Amino acid sequence: MTTSGRSATRRKPPHVLANAPFRRLWTAMAVCSLGDWLNIIAITAFAAYLTQGSGFQAQSLAIGGVFLVKMLPAILLGPLAGAFADRFDRRLTMFTSDLLRFALVLSIPLVGSYQWIIVATLLVECVNLFWVPAKDATVPNLVPKERLEEANQLNLLVTYGSAPVAAALFAVLSVVIEVLGQAVPTFTWHPAHLALVLNAVAYLVSAFLIFTLRSIPKEHTTKVSSPSVLRQIIDGWRFVGANRMVRGLVIGMLGAFAAGGAVVGVAKVYVEALGGGDAAYGTVFAAVFVGMALGIFFGPRLLRELSRRRLFGLAIVTAGIVLAATALIHNLVIVVMLVVVLGACAGIAWIIGYTLIGLEVEDAIRGRTFSFLQSMARVTLLLVVAVAPALSGLFGKHAISIGAGLVYRFDGPSLVMLIGAVVAIVVGVLALRHMDDRREVPIGSDLMAALKGERYVPDSGEPARGMFIAFEGGEGSGKTTQSRLIAIWLRDQGFDVVQTREPGSTKVGMRLRAILLDSAHHGLSARSEALLYAADRAEHVEKVIRPALQRGAMVISDRYVDSSLAYQGAGRELEPQDVAKVNSWATGGLTPDLTVLIDVPPSTGLARLASPADRIEAEPMEFHERVRREFRALAAADPDRYLVVDGLQSQEEISRAVQDRVREILPDPVPQETEAITGTMPAIRD
Repeated sequence: MTTSGRSATRRKPPHVLANAPFRRLWTAMAVCSLGDWLNIIAITAFAAYLTQGSGFQAQSLAIGGVFLVKMLPAILLGPLAGAFADRFDRRLTMFTSDLLRFALVLSIPLVGSYQWIIVATLLVECVNLFWVPAKDATVPNLVPKERLEEANQLNLLVTYGSAPVAAALFAVLSVVIEVLGQAVPTFTWHPAHLALVLNAVAYLVSAFLIFTLRSIPKEHTTKVSSPSVLRQIIDGWRFVGANRMVRGLVIGMLGAFAAGGAVVGVAKVYVEALGGGDAAYGTVFAAVFVGMALGIFFGPRLLRELSRRRLFGLAIVTAGIVLAATALIHNLVIVVMLVVVLGACAGIAWIIGYTLIGLEVEDAIRGRTFSFLQSMARVTLLLVVAVAPALSGLFGKHAISIGAGLVYRFDGPSLVMLIGAVVAIVVGVLALRHMDDRREVPIGSDLMAALKGERYVPDSGEPARGMFIAFEGGEGSGKTTQSRLIAIWLRDQGFDVVQTREPGSTKVGMRLRAILLDSAHHGLSARSEALLYAADRAEHVEKVIRPALQRGAMVISDRYVDSSLAYQGAGRELEPQDVAKVNSWATGGLTPDLTVLIDVPPSTGLARLASPADRIEAEPMEFHERVRREFRALAAADPDRYLVVDGLQSQEEISRAVQDRVREILPDPVPQETEAITGTMPAIRD
């Protein structure tokens, strides 16, 4: 492939936000998400404010009542809302929903009673159920299929990323209201008053953006409605019950939502018990979602080498442990830091869960599985959020004397969070038991290796008693000749020697070699080439190298993993980490005891070749120069394993240098028990 062709292939298409209709809808979604989160904070704070003179239990029950009415519409109106979104004009549905939400939210601070909070919240949630499916069904119609994943990532960003913004905004509004109250004694507004007004304005802005969006198609109005939420839940349960991995995934995610709901449900009362006000409540609320954002975008990258199935369960277990610490430590600053960690664990579990469903669930059931999980998660979250404050209020406040005049306070919020912590730990362990794909590897060792950026490879059983030496180099470097000469020398020393090569050391490998080197396959893609070499190497290690090492033989291989790193990684300009990862998996992490690099300038090596050029030899000089530079870089990075020999020396000088280095690492000679399994292999051209 020419340089110009490669540049054309790598040119990135325009960003999805360059699509004007999607950008307008995404902006409306961002404004609405900000309004939704601000609404949750404001109405819970307002409910607590309106019942503050009624005692601790009354406040807890008032907040629980708000969350209860948020849950009911999802259970009762879900099927109707889904059918409505598929049968009617989605643009008109979203526009009307925004106007209704604007009017309802604005009425809450104007009426100013707890009873109207309950009624208005119930109506707003009913309207939300019509807006959300209309929005979700519209997105795929506004962006190309190849950009849909990117569009969904941006949707996730505004859905959860707006939560800390809303919490910070509420904290700022609390300070503003406090300053105004001190300056104007007759000013009696609560921060929730101003927050709800801004929440209503956000819905009005969204309505304007949707109204001006003319690109939403209407062809769906003639199609049959999608299955109801109830039907989706039934189908989802059937699939979950039949698939162990998905069952563990769903158990873990629903358990994580339950634990998170426990925190959200008692956060306001808990912060007040720690001596914090509305600003502190907003800060704690923001900390959860700051942590979630960090977990979603950075958590999997920090533990890149850890099995995603393991990381999912470990994240939930860690969240449970952190939640228990949050419940028991009565220091607001420490609680905020712990809540960030808690949110990060939740973010890791959430993004891995969605990714695993996309990868593991077949296409025919994937949509229903997502819908089932979303429906169950919403019901679980809201149910727990509603029950948690009630349980907290019923438990009340308790002071425990621990001697020496010390008293430990253990209140209802602490109890609820401890229960949530136990739930998270239990479901995390259950998820690990259902999903663990590396049961033979100790979790501690696996985690420590991942923290170092490595993948833990367990011992294969009986330790290898032989020695593995690989010869590397460019075309015409003389490595095949030198590998044959060192094999002869080692046999003369009394060692059992297996001389082999790549590709083509097995029956499968011979067929792969024909494909890889035949110039008739010149159009083979770089990724396919890398995978074919890895496939040959996997057969090579399992059928030739490992059995020989386990019986104590000396294995001399003409090429090994470093050839792929040089030829496919540098030569074909693939990502070196990707090439290294697939080869590490193919070989089970088997590394040579010594790698001999015969270093020759490509122009000299290619000039030595008398036979017709194969597919690799026919590559341009720039390709071979990149290969040589990568070989030298690999040797410089691991000098203990490499011996670099100047290939311009005479054959005798090269052999002597190789023998001197091999002699340093040789074990005591052992009797030859069998003939080398490739001893009759014909000479191989470099």
